[in-house]
Amino acid sequence: MTLAIFDLDNTLLAGDSDHAWGEFLVEESIVDAEEYRQANDRFYQEYLNGELDIMHYLSFALQPLARHDMKQLLTWREQFVEKKIRPMMQASATELLDSHRDQGHTLLIITATNRFVTEPVAELLGIEHLIATEPELVNGRYTGEVAGIPSFQDGKVSRLHDWLESTGESLDGAWFYSDSHNDAPLLRKVENPVAVDPDPTLESIAKENGWKIMSLRG
Repeated sequence: MTLAIFDLDNTLLAGDSDHAWGEFLVEESIVDAEEYRQANDRFYQEYLNGELDIMHYLSFALQPLARHDMKQLLTWREQFVEKKIRPMMQASATELLDSHRDQGHTLLIITATNRFVTEPVAELLGIEHLIATEPELVNGRYTGEVAGIPSFQDGKVSRLHDWLESTGESLDGAWFYSDSHNDAPLLRKVENPVAVDPDPTLESIAKENGWKIMSLRG
């Protein structure tokens, strides 16, 4: 099966689910508003700049999961999906996914955002396979730590390699769609790299390498 691999934030979604989760926590007074918003915005800018220390960020981002029980977290997540995620959904992204389904391709999302936030988004998009950063879960409760390698930058390549070995899939003829220069390592690994509404750095890389550039924002 040919793989069609998709970044999630600012690619399939018209926005960043990880940053939006932080905004939701602030708006619902689940975290200290001013302190959390400033940190959330600072980390997001570092991500855009290609300067993000992923482990430093995750030590911040996963703490709210560790402070609350799963029942409460799931209730908040349902509200988050309705308030923040559905407005980010794009008809053009659905059309792109359907075009790959019609060709019999296997669809896979690979994202640096953690699984707690992204799993319901993958379900909304009808995508079974998801590689996401894994928050550590012990006895049904999040610890605030990361399990394994975060799927960020070269970590996406490593995590995808592990997934390919476990599933028997291959990268022969594979596609990968992303908006971010942080995904350049994986874009270089596939036969069909596509820059989707790319940031300026990725746009330059795509032009230099002759990669396809497209927009889902219309």
